[in-house]
Amino acid sequence: MSGLLIIGASYAGVQAGISAREKGFDAPIRIVADETHLPYQRPPLSKGFLSGSVAHSNLILRGDDYFKTQGIELVLGHRATRLDRDAGRVELQGGDRLAYDKLLIATGSRARQLSVPGHGRDGIVYLRTLDDAVNLKPRLEAAHEIVIIGGGFIGLEVAATAAKAGKKVTLIEAASRLLERAVSPQISRFLLDTHVSHGVDIRFNQTVVGIEDADGAAHAVICSDGRRVRGDMIVAGIGGIANDDLASAACVACANGIDVDEFGQTAVPNIFAAGDCSNHHNIFAGRRVRLESVQNATDQGKSAGSAIAGKPEPYVSVPRFWSDQYDAKLQIVGLSAPDDAAVIRGVIDDGKFSIFYYRGPRLMAVDSINRPGDQMIARRLIAASLSPSPEQAADLSFDLKKLEAVG
Repeated sequence: MSGLLIIGASYAGVQAGISAREKGFDAPIRIVADETHLPYQRPPLSKGFLSGSVAHSNLILRGDDYFKTQGIELVLGHRATRLDRDAGRVELQGGDRLAYDKLLIATGSRARQLSVPGHGRDGIVYLRTLDDAVNLKPRLEAAHEIVIIGGGFIGLEVAATAAKAGKKVTLIEAASRLLERAVSPQISRFLLDTHVSHGVDIRFNQTVVGIEDADGAAHAVICSDGRRVRGDMIVAGIGGIANDDLASAACVACANGIDVDEFGQTAVPNIFAAGDCSNHHNIFAGRRVRLESVQNATDQGKSAGSAIAGKPEPYVSVPRFWSDQYDAKLQIVGLSAPDDAAVIRGVIDDGKFSIFYYRGPRLMAVDSINRPGDQMIARRLIAASLSPSPEQAADLSFDLKKLEAVG
């Protein structure tokens, strides 16, 4: 049985299969994944699932009956180990081989591992998969002192979950502020103040140089300034690495992810890629990027599935990201750069504000804290290349929706 073979059963892979079917692809579709779980939601893993407010059963993206109805076969618990381009087949761990007419690689990304002395000790955990979360949850419940390495989205979300559960939390960040590459200094400062107000001890400009045993605690994290931080549990959130090994070993072009065009097509006929494992030229960034977000994976999956079905629709969606920390809902639309001019809409002290980013006169991105309306209109404006002036963006009395009528 050939048809469409999809490697990876998260957002991009599942959406590509669904979109291919919706666009008329009538050949067999198989989704192969190394995890044994039905496809599941990942954002709640660091929040609702860890806190116990979201059950395992509520994480499921699509039930088994849905895939059967769509004629999509799930092959779970099988890792793809080799891609044979010439033969048009993928080899699985154990020796089984699956043939394909079209192949979509949606293998996502994996957590970057610590490499410092002591990195292999028990009690050091990562959070990327459901199995990771299942392992982390009871450890979090039992721990009293938690050390988090990395002030990115995962680190901050776990810090918020742990602090709300009454744990003593210390977060170690190598940069000079939180989410330094993702948000403005104003957003970073707001999140810092929010975490500190909940008792989180955040230490900037520090790297971890070693992990040792400690009296009365599971570990002591050794920081670059020589200080030791005790912790019953250590959560490492130091970024992700594209799972592009399968493609790279088969000489499919990769550069921090699998190179694809706006349709998810690689340079190899009939081989596509989408989601965290892919690298594409983004029209809003003006350069090639690899995005790790649910929205990007879903949108790229739609484009790839449509192209596979012979009805190509380019990926032109405005990138979007979000993160929930305590009562703060951070939403990001577009892609900003460090030298973009920033304009504040709203009042930071009220906990409801947005940062509008400009490159010259052009609106590039908007970060919002608890202002979802700004996100909705900004997404449409950026997609349509419409830009309020900085003065209009800063003026709460100005209705941004007026620009759509003018455009």
